[in-house]
Amino acid sequence: MRYPFDWGFIPSTLAPDGDPLDALVFWDQSTYPGVVLPCRALGVLKVDQKKKRGGGRERNDRLLVVPIIAARAENLNSIKDLSRREREELEHFFTAAVAFADKDVRILGWEGPESAERMIQETAAEYEKKAARRK
Repeated sequence: MRYPFDWGFIPSTLAPDGDPLDALVFWDQSTYPGVVLPCRALGVLKVDQKKKRGGGRERNDRLLVVPIIAARAENLNSIKDLSRREREELEHFFTAAVAFADKDVRILGWEGPESAERMIQETAAEYEKKAARRK
């Protein structure tokens, strides 16, 4: 199995699972590790899974972003601009990618760019709070 697009994270964010906010870069080019790519959010796939440590469940949402420089994607403004088939393929990929990891992933649905931007702001604030406590 391979990732259908570049996979990364939003720097200086802290998601509920304790990691930076996950992001899938929706475009037809590939980059290499360590690249910081300015993007805009198309939406967020809300995901629930088993916690890494202890019992219970946690959110592990994934952003779908597109690079600002992606000329072919200038008509994409929201997750709703993708076909139902494309959204379903992404959902299937995220479920299949962890099938053997005992995460019991549950897809909760898609939300648009406003929710994604709000999530970025909230997880950036959480990162800042944690950084301030370390000082």
